[in-house]
Amino acid sequence: MPTWDEILKEVGASSSIFDVTRRKYIHKLSEYTGRNTIVYYSGFLQKSQLSRQGVDFSINDNDKNGFMTVVNKLDRKKGLDLILHTPGGDVASTESIVNYIKSIFGNDIRAIVPQIAMSAGTMIACSCKSIVMGKQSNLGPIDPQLGIYPAHGIIEEFKRIQNEIQKDPRSIVLWREVLAKYHPTLIGECEKAIEWADTMVKEWLEQNMFLKEPSPSHCAKKVVEFLGSHSATLSHSRHLHVDNLKGIGLKIEEMEKDQDLQDLILSVHHSMVISITQTNVIKIIENNQGKAFIQQV
Repeated sequence: MPTWDEILKEVGASSSIFDVTRRKYIHKLSEYTGRNTIVYYSGFLQKSQLSRQGVDFSINDNDKNGFMTVVNKLDRKKGLDLILHTPGGDVASTESIVNYIKSIFGNDIRAIVPQIAMSAGTMIACSCKSIVMGKQSNLGPIDPQLGIYPAHGIIEEFKRIQNEIQKDPRSIVLWREVLAKYHPTLIGECEKAIEWADTMVKEWLEQNMFLKEPSPSHCAKKVVEFLGSHSATLSHSRHLHVDNLKGIGLKIEEMEKDQDLQDLILSVHHSMVISITQTNVIKIIENNQGKAFIQQV
């Protein structure tokens, strides 16, 4: 059965200079590491204005088609380096994608973050055995969002209102308008979303990154308590650097300690960003064999 990439070639979609350049650098990186390489890149930074027009840059169920395309015919024994550049996205889609990739490569998956992998992107990175990052790289908090509002923030506001009203029942008049925006099941939904995200990431950490530690559960709990805490990180958009992440116990490989690897990773990163900037592409999922799933506006 032909893949997405093979069907595109069949109908006459020709490679551009951008495709040729990207694939050259992805192939060079894979040759250097001796591992399969899959690149997952979103144009959320370069084309952020399109979000207002409904363009979806986030991790979603459609990405599963992309991963199915680029995983096809890879040598599973070589493991996988997964390069991530994403604002995050849907938790259910993230869980499904991670489960799929792990069913192919087991625990032999390493995340590489040349610049930024936020929210659900951080969750994916936490499912891997280690994370390669540079001084310029960032992960982010994993506290879930309900629409544009943080689930933790909604619960905190509701508890604050409760305390205010208990102290002075007359203040319910002042809080009535705020309370009106909460539907009856909202707090329960927030609590379930938080539990889902925290439990999922904790299990992934225990099953892979911290599997060989004396107490995988303790190590995983420390990471989740920080990354999943709105009060600890203060904002869902908080950019967390290498030192922050090593401090909570994540296994971070510093890109700068292998100059050749750093140069190859950044060459891939630059070629991906140029492709997205100079074309109509909004998302690229691509492997070291030149197979790709590319979405355009």
